Amino acid sequence: MKIGIFVSCPTLFNAQQEASRQIILEQLNRFGLEERRLGASDYPTELPLREVYVLMKHCSGGLVLGFEQLHIESGTWKRGTPKQRPAQRDELIPSAWNHLEAGVMFALGLPLLVFKEDAVTGGIFDYGVSEAFIHRMPTPDMTEAEKEGLAAVFMKWQAKVREFYYRK
Repeated sequence: MKIGIFVSCPTLFNAQQEASRQIILEQLNRFGLEERRLGASDYPTELPLREVYVLMKHCSGGLVLGFEQLHIESGTWKRGTPKQRPAQRDELIPSAWNHLEAGVMFALGLPLLVFKEDAVTGGIFDYGVSEAFIHRMPTPDMTEAEKEGLAAVFMKWQAKVREFYYRK
């Protein structure tokens, strides 16, 4: 029996994002872990946020995948405030659900593992926001050393997931 892991990620991916997601799913499978997420393994019958909470309560770990969902070429942050500033060129914004779901995972005490595409920022993807280290999204062109590093990250995290699973 595989251990359920709640995966926070969008439902649509470009080709590069799907390749990265497949690398992560291979790691989950390698360690006997199973992806659980709304719209993929589970489908809501009530309000989606409530369904997320119920599903997470049956999981033993949380995985947050920060993929670009909105590409901003120009704009203004905090418009009309003393901290107003122009948006940086090519800012990448992840799904707002990443932040909601990460907050619920954190509140439930699930061991978190967080990956993000290089330019994705904000919320859970800001360094120091949670105890989770923010990892760079894996890509098919990783070096052997990077692949070994990724395997080591999953090895360490899955130990925490198993401890959580057997403790509850």
